[in-house]
Amino acid sequence: MRHILLTLLFIGSSCHLLFAKDGYTVKLKFTDLKDQKVFLAHYYGKPLPTIYKVDSATIDSKGVGLLQSDAKIIGGLYLLILADNSSYTEFLLDNGQMMEMTLSKAKLPLAVSFKNSPENERFQQYVSFLDKVSKQHKELSDDLAQAKTTKDTAAIQEKFRALSIDVSRFRKDYIQQNKGTLLANIFKALETPEVPELKKEDGTADNEARYIWYKEHYWDNVAFEDERLVYTPLLGNKLQEYFGKLVLAIPDTFNTEADALVKKARASREVFKYVVHWITTYAQESDIMGMDAVFVHMVENYYMKGEAFWLSSGTLEKYVERARSIAPNVIGNIAPELKLQQMNGKEVSLHDLDAKYTLLVFWSPDCGHCEEEIPRIDSAIKAEGLYKKGMRVVGVNIDRETEKWQRLIKNKNLDNWIHVYDPERKSDFRAKYDVYGTPSVYLLDEKKIIRGKKLDHQNMLTVIEILEGKVSSKN
Repeated sequence: MRHILLTLLFIGSSCHLLFAKDGYTVKLKFTDLKDQKVFLAHYYGKPLPTIYKVDSATIDSKGVGLLQSDAKIIGGLYLLILADNSSYTEFLLDNGQMMEMTLSKAKLPLAVSFKNSPENERFQQYVSFLDKVSKQHKELSDDLAQAKTTKDTAAIQEKFRALSIDVSRFRKDYIQQNKGTLLANIFKALETPEVPELKKEDGTADNEARYIWYKEHYWDNVAFEDERLVYTPLLGNKLQEYFGKLVLAIPDTFNTEADALVKKARASREVFKYVVHWITTYAQESDIMGMDAVFVHMVENYYMKGEAFWLSSGTLEKYVERARSIAPNVIGNIAPELKLQQMNGKEVSLHDLDAKYTLLVFWSPDCGHCEEEIPRIDSAIKAEGLYKKGMRVVGVNIDRETEKWQRLIKNKNLDNWIHVYDPERKSDFRAKYDVYGTPSVYLLDEKKIIRGKKLDHQNMLTVIEILEGKVSSKN
């Protein structure tokens, strides 16, 4: 009976360790800091990873403090930030973890020791290793700046490559020995896919095939099922590189890639949330023409279908309202009809205008930037002879005031434009064309299909050249 009891006690003890209560307990012991507050923080993508403070502790007169919570957390790479907001160290934290940290402010982020956290001990070994590599890298950079011959330069570059190989070997060895741990998954995701030698039929390097292969295998080493990756800088940085450098900023192409990645991200509820939020924010904040169509796509296919579980009903409605305001005027749609009034009272119908291209310019006589940009647009059109080639420009005064408007038209020699406004506010142009800033410029083709938006005097010419087949849309 004694052996059975001991066995049951052992099992019970083991279960307690395996299924520790939610939250964390981190005891802090500083050797050279007292009577100050410190902060616990983690990373989260916006698109670029941002640091969020989530807890704090006061270091007492003996240098001791306690970070503790009973609420369930997402594990990840956390930061301990001192009150000066410049001194910090990174460490790994999992839900239910209890450990101790001994630190020296003067030596941060190095010289941190841990108790009851073997993975953090290994992480600190890596941090120390990287510190050594960083010093060697700086020495080599100094040597490279002093190199006088091609032979010297080649020898130093070979040393750089050797350093890179050392770092990669360290990570690969760790992955092999500690599979499934957070740090192993971080290291694995940091490994760059090794592109095979792909050649054309004539034996020359096929760079396009290499690019396609790299893009197709870019996410191979990412453990999407590990929710702890969302609290590291890793996912945000990889998303930034992938969508910023590898995916063409063409709405249909971008949407296809976004959907494919979201499908992978479904392996974890938190990773799914992270990826959907990241792509939506990236599209919403982008200055690239056409990316608003990606924002609409994300809202229509994920938010409006009840998958944005992290949003309150009020916040969700704001996303939906914003998407609905953009949807009618995305590139590729027929421009919403506008019937506006000239100064003489004559009505002008946008759809009735006969023009190879129509430039629709929403502006205000009281807008300083408009006063500079409007003449530049007119000059660019004249310089390219576009008026003679069938371009019409519709200038929409978004205000009701006419005196300053008439004066600017005369002073800026805008005789070629069709000048209109909406004194009785019947057209709803602000909602139809999402006019919340000026100047707001749209380019329509002969069928009144929107071909460009968010334009200025420079990129409007590029769009026309693409439409005319003079340059590639991939350039």
